[in-house]
Amino acid sequence: MTEKRFALILFVLASCGGADDPCAGVDGECIGLADGASATEVQTALIEIPEGGTVAFGAGTFSFEVDLSLDVDGVTVRGAGADRTTLSFANQTVGPQGMLVTADRFTIEDLALEDSPGDALKILGADGVTIRRVRVEWTGGPSETNGAYGLYPVQCTDVLIEDSVVLGASDAGVYVGQSDRIIVRNNRAEGNVAGIEIENSSHADVHDNTATHNTGGILVFNLPDLAVKNGVGTRVFDNSIVDNNTENFAPVGNIVGMVPTGTGIALLAAHGVEIFGNTIADHRSLNIGIISYVPTDIAITDATYDQYPTAIDIHDNTLTGTSDMPTGQLGALLISAIGEIMPDGPFIVPDIAWDGVVDPARVPDAPADKICIQRNGDADYINLAWPLNDAAKPAMTMVPHDCSHARLPAVEL
Repeated sequence: MTEKRFALILFVLASCGGADDPCAGVDGECIGLADGASATEVQTALIEIPEGGTVAFGAGTFSFEVDLSLDVDGVTVRGAGADRTTLSFANQTVGPQGMLVTADRFTIEDLALEDSPGDALKILGADGVTIRRVRVEWTGGPSETNGAYGLYPVQCTDVLIEDSVVLGASDAGVYVGQSDRIIVRNNRAEGNVAGIEIENSSHADVHDNTATHNTGGILVFNLPDLAVKNGVGTRVFDNSIVDNNTENFAPVGNIVGMVPTGTGIALLAAHGVEIFGNTIADHRSLNIGIISYVPTDIAITDATYDQYPTAIDIHDNTLTGTSDMPTGQLGALLISAIGEIMPDGPFIVPDIAWDGVVDPARVPDAPADKICIQRNGDADYINLAWPLNDAAKPAMTMVPHDCSHARLPAVEL
């Protein structure tokens, strides 16, 4: 037995064994870490834990000046509760994120991660991810110096994020990128730039979440030049997306910095998205925006990238609240288009806006590609017909969108 392993066992024995034993109730091998454990002891536990084991933190605040990492498959990291166990990275000076996981079948539950200078929890290339009852928070509130992502699985499969809270991310609170088979449910995203974002991912269910006081509530994006291309098949349903009017505080140059302050749902070059059963209300810019990548004016070198939104189905939502102060580039398009349609006012932004950009290589109005909008109460709509010119005029009729697509199947992990 190595000296390091022996010292760790002595620490575990000294800190466990009573009513406050972090490993109480855990089946299988468990390493318990009590309040006061050093960063070295925590990282050693993450290295020494065998496959299928549990690293359990007791109640208390664990402070780190360096990042943590885990590469052992099948490990559960757990705490005594998101309000009782805190991993604090406020003093971190080494490492690009708070915790990096590169292991399959990873579970993290019942703890908080606070004030990481980079991403709080990044999970890379994992098959099987479960995040439940986790709080991520930047305690100083919104700031461009906060870490970019809160909960951040990327290039993963079978991802479940549930019953968690993220506050203050300078990009996205809950972000799942370049992944397949995803469920994001019963979470609260508040005070982030983007509350919840699904990017370049396929087969995602985003439901029963609350997104409020972000810059944008829920985003479904496809971006160029990523390893995984053109995600498809996201359902956004039964969410409460209300009052996402926090000023955009993303660092300069970040693509999410283009999200207008006051956006409920934004779809950027998204494919096969179904939006239904949501309550979307009280946004300064608009409740739902559908845009292509074209108006960004960013050069595309990725020949496989499909920059036009296709097969969008928006139905049976409740949209309320009138916007009269849209912001950002999309806001400028709204102002121009509405001014052309109603030069004498009143200036009121419709609930749903589409930039109107179509792919010249596609068959016009092909049924499989259409944007369909039905049964959203008295919600109104505008086609911005970008760029405004004599050949294309903005319009507010939803007649071209009186259609529906086949319902997307539920995601099964």
